[in-house]
Amino acid sequence: MLRQRIMAALAALAVTGVLAVALPMASASSASSAAVAACVTPWNSSAVYTNGMTASHNGRNWSAKWWTQNEAPGTADVWADQGACGGGTTPPPTGNCNHPNWAAGTWYPAGSIVKYTNGQYYRAKNENPGYDPVISTWYWEPYTCGGTTPPPTNPPTSGFVVSEAQFNQMFPSRNSFYTYSGLTAALSAYPGFAKTGSDTVRRQEAAAFLANVNHETGGLVHVVEQNTANYSHYCDTSRSYGCPAGQSAYYGRGPIQLSWNFNYKAAGDALGINLLGNPYLVQNDAAVAWKTALWYWNTQNGPGTMTPHNAMVNSRGFGETIRSINGSLECNGRNPAQVQSRINAYQRFVQILGTTPGGNLSC
Repeated sequence: MLRQRIMAALAALAVTGVLAVALPMASASSASSAAVAACVTPWNSSAVYTNGMTASHNGRNWSAKWWTQNEAPGTADVWADQGACGGGTTPPPTGNCNHPNWAAGTWYPAGSIVKYTNGQYYRAKNENPGYDPVISTWYWEPYTCGGTTPPPTNPPTSGFVVSEAQFNQMFPSRNSFYTYSGLTAALSAYPGFAKTGSDTVRRQEAAAFLANVNHETGGLVHVVEQNTANYSHYCDTSRSYGCPAGQSAYYGRGPIQLSWNFNYKAAGDALGINLLGNPYLVQNDAAVAWKTALWYWNTQNGPGTMTPHNAMVNSRGFGETIRSINGSLECNGRNPAQVQSRINAYQRFVQILGTTPGGNLSC
């Protein structure tokens, strides 16, 4: 390797000598100036760089060897020095950016590249029927086009009061569909969830949400409603939009078992996802499933008088969340065993999270 570098250096000197003889002094000077590479796009501390991506910093061009973020070129081994730069302008973007706009409901084979509504590009990691790139991170990944780096599809969620280890402790037998990453990816849809009030209130709300989810899914085991005989009952044909996915397509799915065509439409409208047309997303995409549960928790009163979120942050107690979720069938003595099942899970979860349950546990 050393011999190769020496020979390359000698060859470069030989060429330089020939040019010096063959060209006038002014031309040789121009050639030397042109040899200084133009600086590529400046390094951005918040951007993500992967193997082969370039950036300029402190008058030099650099190339990333592997994934990096917020590691300045010249201070970390992840960057390979490409030499001095300057004397020119940033080169125009390279690469083909003539990719089609993403369209919901369009079938995309793996490898398809689309331009999303935020102006960023995404590539299909797995074939899919037009899932939303900023929600369905298992199906899509950010794609670098024209020298720009798109932001992460779902920026890491910081400050969630439930760690992955605690989540696994709560649900030791959970279905692999219900991922912790799917839950944390969904949190951005409702930033006030488990982040309102004191640390105790935040932990209590997270525990209350997960305790009700635990009850609805048998410990995060069931993704869809188990009684298939009920499936055809969840289509309210009196609604003007009907049931475009079929009369039996709106059965319970996800952490809070979203059901009925009108709930799929309302949740989809709120989340920007066509759940009325494609309710199967709730059982196929973990982030979507968790978002529908958070939609209900944060926006729906159900048979109660307030949302479960408001019940917890306004000190109305865990019992009020039960009323908002299934109070018409369980509260006021209708089904005390079911109520107690939810309470037991809540008490166990607050203990895992290191806090107290508070008052008003029953409804």
